[in-house]
Amino acid sequence: MSKAKFVGVFGKRNSGKSSLINIFAGQQVAIVSETPGTTTDPVKKRMEIFGIGPVVLIDTAGIDDSGDLGNQRVAKTKEVISQIDIALILFTNNQLDRFELDLIEQFRQEDIPFIIIHNQSDIIPLDRALAVELTEKFKADVLEFSCSLLDSKEQDNLVELLTSLMVKAVSGSPYTDKTLFEGLVEKDDVVILVCPIDSEAPEGRLILPQMNAIRDLLDRDATAVVLQPRNLEKYIKEHRSKIKMVVTDSQAFLEVDKAVPAEIPLTGFSVILARSKGNFHHYVKGTPYIDKLEDGDRVLILESCSHHSSCEDIGRVKIPKLLEKRTGKKIEWDIVAGLDPIPKDIERYKLVIQCGGCMITNRQLAARLRSAIKKDIAVTNYGITLAYCMGIYDRATAMFRE
Repeated sequence: MSKAKFVGVFGKRNSGKSSLINIFAGQQVAIVSETPGTTTDPVKKRMEIFGIGPVVLIDTAGIDDSGDLGNQRVAKTKEVISQIDIALILFTNNQLDRFELDLIEQFRQEDIPFIIIHNQSDIIPLDRALAVELTEKFKADVLEFSCSLLDSKEQDNLVELLTSLMVKAVSGSPYTDKTLFEGLVEKDDVVILVCPIDSEAPEGRLILPQMNAIRDLLDRDATAVVLQPRNLEKYIKEHRSKIKMVVTDSQAFLEVDKAVPAEIPLTGFSVILARSKGNFHHYVKGTPYIDKLEDGDRVLILESCSHHSSCEDIGRVKIPKLLEKRTGKKIEWDIVAGLDPIPKDIERYKLVIQCGGCMITNRQLAARLRSAIKKDIAVTNYGITLAYCMGIYDRATAMFRE
């Protein structure tokens, strides 16, 4: 299952952001008006783009809004930046000033690919010299566009060109996805996937990393054996010589560790997910800081999806209990769910624990951890934390540390 890429559309008021989204989506998604400031909170539209997959288009308020309410709208617009995988920045009348330039600089600092679009070109065409200057200066594509063309075929051609530029931008991003078993599994290998069905399992289905693991193994012509912990020992006894590795849900680490012989590699879904998302080296560096926590230290839990918590919730219940049991310290906890903004005073935290991140893109995950990493605050994730507290961290990460 592909995670949707977030596409942010930015620009001044009345630069045509809402019109662009409506044309691109082929329907009336955002309200269009000649009145400046019509778009207030970000508006989202989910669709499919061939060559990228599912995307979420985000229409934002004008970056030149003013006044108390306008400043709040601009703040909401800037919050979107941490969520997006690609940016479309619109300007008109050949005027690109500090509003657009400040955004472009932020996109460049955060490795967000962007496309510069001169809109309303049916009124004032794009200056060719300016297009060349912008292309050379920012190493970005510059597109001449118009949301008001009467010729539907010409409009379709422009949308097709914009789509191709978006595909190009996403494919060139440093946050391209790596599959779970890349470099680990080959054709005909047998991999056991231990998937407990308990109160934390979603009703009638598997969790996303388990589903992705099955699909990746099938794509590699490998064999995925899916079972519950109680059936593991019997299967290993009957097929021991054929097993390439075992991957388990983090909550079953201890039980599975006892059942899997030492010569068979064992890891967790959260561990291989962390490896595939490009933050693994930060987690390896940060996890041992758990043993340095002191009374009163504050730890930040980052959940990347919103859900109802239960008495067995990993991030809100199990991890806090395990850390306090291991360290013997009284720790203060804060939780940020979904894609809510990261606290600006990140330096008050001694440790940041990110969930597996299965519901967000690699760039979104990197953005959520960036401020902590810049401040040299230790970071880790759910599965690696559980393995560390349960005493099987070395085994669960061994195949990736060699």
